[in-house]
Amino acid sequence: MLDSTESARRERWNERYRLMADEAQSPAELLTENLHLLPAQGRALELACGLGANALFLARAGLDVLAVDYALPAVERLHARARAEGLSVIAECADLTAWTPEEAAFDLIVVAHYLHRPLAPLIERALAPGGRLFYQTFTNEREQGPSNPLHLLVPGELAQLFPGLQTVLYREEGPLAAPGNRRRGLAQLIARRP
Repeated sequence: MLDSTESARRERWNERYRLMADEAQSPAELLTENLHLLPAQGRALELACGLGANALFLARAGLDVLAVDYALPAVERLHARARAEGLSVIAECADLTAWTPEEAAFDLIVVAHYLHRPLAPLIERALAPGGRLFYQTFTNEREQGPSNPLHLLVPGELAQLFPGLQTVLYREEGPLAAPGNRRRGLAQLIARRP
C-alpha cells in the first residue's frame, strides 16, 4: 500500500510518460561512443530505463535485456516497442529504491540520468565476473537535469561509488567545459568487474 506522498510521486512520473510523445529517443552517447566495450552477447540490465532507448539499443546489439523503471506507462511502452521489433527485452516496473538485482547475473549494466547512492553496492554485486558498468548522470555543476541535491553527484563522486570495479573510462566536465556543451555537468563512467 502506497502512502499519499509515494502515491503522488508515482502518479507524477506516470503522467510524465503518458504525456511524452512517441518520438524515437536516442541511446546514451556513452554507449554509442564506446561500442567496442560492449559485450558481444549475454544479459544486460538497464536501471531507470524510461522509454528504453538504451534497452532497445542493447537488444538490437544482441543482448538479452532486463529494463526496470518506476513509471508503468514507460515500461508498457517499452514492452510494446520491443515486442513489435521482436527484441529480447523484459520491461519491469519497480521502485529502484527498494529493488534488488540478482547477484552476478549481468554482463552489462547501464544507468543514465539516475542516482540513488545505496544502489551502488547492489550494482557492483549484480555484475558477473568481467561484467561492465556504463553509468552517466548529472553533477551539481549541470546546466540541466534534477534540482534536488540528493540526485546530483558532487565533482569526482562517480569515480568513487564503485570501489570494487576497475575503471575503464572516466569523464567529467565541470565549469571549465564550453558553455552549452551537452556534457557540462555530466559524469560518465565505464568500469569492469574483475
